[in-house]
Amino acid sequence: AELKKASKRLTCHKRYKIQKKIREHHRKVRKEAKKRGRKKPRKDPGVPSAAPFKEELLREAEQRKQRLEELKQKQKLNRQKEHEKRRKLEAKKNAAKIKENEEGKKSSGKSKTKTNKLLDKNSKTSFCRELKKVIEASDVVLEVLDARDPMGCRCPQVEQAVTCSGGNKKLLLVLNKIDLVPKGNLEKWMNYLKKEFPTVAFKSATLTKDKTMPEQVTKRRGRVDFSRTTECFGSKCLLKLLQEYVRTQNRPIQVGVVGFPNVGKSSIINSLKGVRACNVGVARGVTKSMQIVHVDKQTKMLDSPSIIADPSNSAVALALRSIIDTDEPGSADVLEGVDAILNHCSKQQVMMRYTIPDFRNTEEFLALLAQKRGMLKKGGVPDIENMAKLLLCDWTGAKISYHSQPPESQMLPPYLTEDKIAEMQGCFNLKNLEEGNNTTVQAIKFPSPANSIMFQSAGMSNGLIEETEVIEEASEWENMETSKEEEEEEEELFTECDDDQDDVEESDVKEVNRASGTPELALVSPAHDFPFSESQRSNPLSLSLDKTAAEEDAYDFNTDYV
Repeated sequence: AELKKASKRLTCHKRYKIQKKIREHHRKVRKEAKKRGRKKPRKDPGVPSAAPFKEELLREAEQRKQRLEELKQKQKLNRQKEHEKRRKLEAKKNAAKIKENEEGKKSSGKSKTKTNKLLDKNSKTSFCRELKKVIEASDVVLEVLDARDPMGCRCPQVEQAVTCSGGNKKLLLVLNKIDLVPKGNLEKWMNYLKKEFPTVAFKSATLTKDKTMPEQVTKRRGRVDFSRTTECFGSKCLLKLLQEYVRTQNRPIQVGVVGFPNVGKSSIINSLKGVRACNVGVARGVTKSMQIVHVDKQTKMLDSPSIIADPSNSAVALALRSIIDTDEPGSADVLEGVDAILNHCSKQQVMMRYTIPDFRNTEEFLALLAQKRGMLKKGGVPDIENMAKLLLCDWTGAKISYHSQPPESQMLPPYLTEDKIAEMQGCFNLKNLEEGNNTTVQAIKFPSPANSIMFQSAGMSNGLIEETEVIEEASEWENMETSKEEEEEEEELFTECDDDQDDVEESDVKEVNRASGTPELALVSPAHDFPFSESQRSNPLSLSLDKTAAEEDAYDFNTDYV
């Protein structure tokens, strides 16, 4: 017979006795621990008050702490940017998938041809083709310049194409937006430019009546009172100059209007016509093709697309004169453009204009400006990207008053000689032109030099007018289907990079803290060697005003060494 295992059951008397002994033992242990007392964590003695170079040590500790915080903040912003970029990329891919599934194969083929046509219309090659068509068809070419940076708006390739065309083409310079520069600066530029080409001072209307829309009325059934900002100045002078040229030619003429983006080409045509004949907007590249507008029976105005800026131009020229796609998410050109603009301006004047405190770099400037204007993303993070886009629109639009100085000496371009200057100025009554410009200048209220930002011009901006010179960038529309797998790989890389970046940050901070012996500080070693022992050097040197939970036990110099 098999033996059964002994039972572990106890009598109640024995079980209660064991429990009582256990309680007594625990009570005895607690009593002894109370007598012995608990060991409190030792306070960090910090830097002794008699130690030499104490202030330098504390200052270096504070600087190391600030650098560590700046590094963390920068890494946090980079992670947020990458996260935002991945989110937009995923949304774009999902939208494309949904659209493809709904339309099917046939409709997707049709949409592909439509997008190819749209791409061709918006391409740089199309812009150059239309611009060349306008120059060839024009008898008089108006090169529109922004009065805030006239030299940066001049395109030597266009001027050479007009002056060396061999025909009887004339080139006029139209100095637009003259109400945004000081009066003295405008007069200097007028005297400088009229020595090369006939120059017209102009201020286009910012709000014109749309001939396709019914007239607006107020609640009182009265007509809308167009304010003084809708008035244009210089239109009579320019029309008179063109009409005199028509009389000398005894035939109708075509006047082409050319220039870089946002200089006011279409606004000048609308001002001369008196109605909104051409579409205008703050966005760059609104005009896509040549448009013909009849000003009178003898004069046709030809509106042209913007001149394509050469990629070899300086950063500030590309920021102000190139067609930047501000709708593209994560565009690095926008931030680089803002950085280039700030580098060519006086920092003090920029701070006064935007009423913000001192800043160290462009990202800090945009963050301060975004916080001031309330442009915040989820979690109260400043929306730096959209703030940069808005800033570029302000500088290329008609909001910011800034001015540049003309060159000290008159240096003629290689394509311009004394004979060419005389030829361009022929058939125009320069005396009447100067009187008209003086009348225009007297009628305008100019900003004071103190309220205008001083800007350093980068000189003439090279442009592309030949189709062969344009190198089209790789199109997303053409490679929509083939790039799907690449986008998925990019997303995986983004997520891996984000995780690796977090690990690297944690490991870097731990290594730095281990090397310096501080929980919060240390990115660089002290600049001086002090006569301390190794134990003294390893003491924490943190100087914290706002303690966090991890720093509650750290040593505070503000309380002990006052």
